Amino acid sequence: MKHSIDCKWTDKMAFEATVNDHKIIFDADPTVGGEDAGARPKPVILASLAGCSGMDVISILAKMKVIPTYFNIIVEGELTEEHPKVYNKIHVVYEFKGENLEYDKLKKAVDLSQDRYCGVSAMLKLGAQMTYCIKILD
Repeated sequence: MKHSIDCKWTDKMAFEATVNDHKIIFDADPTVGGEDAGARPKPVILASLAGCSGMDVISILAKMKVIPTYFNIIVEGELTEEHPKVYNKIHVVYEFKGENLEYDKLKKAVDLSQDRYCGVSAMLKLGAQMTYCIKILD
């Protein structure tokens, strides 16, 4: 399988990417010539990790007949000081709410995503230390 996207320069530091027929706008901070009209590229990588892993976790939990009433993922990435600045540490927080959520089942779903299914996680682990935690919220 092969993926291909199109990313067109639109103005100053802004670009419009077309991904699966959906538009993503990228732009830089005004201090470096942008107009803050879109997301920065590196944080979008963190969002891709959350989306990839989140889809895995929800799918796995559904097979276990565990349906949370709330599921949120927070991803924090720490950049290196030197150029090219890359994420060298990434921490993922999985937040859940729901009735009778069993921590062991949540952990199994997250572990399967992180260790087996999420391709974004697998790619990022090649260059970054990745950690995660699971929180069951009231």
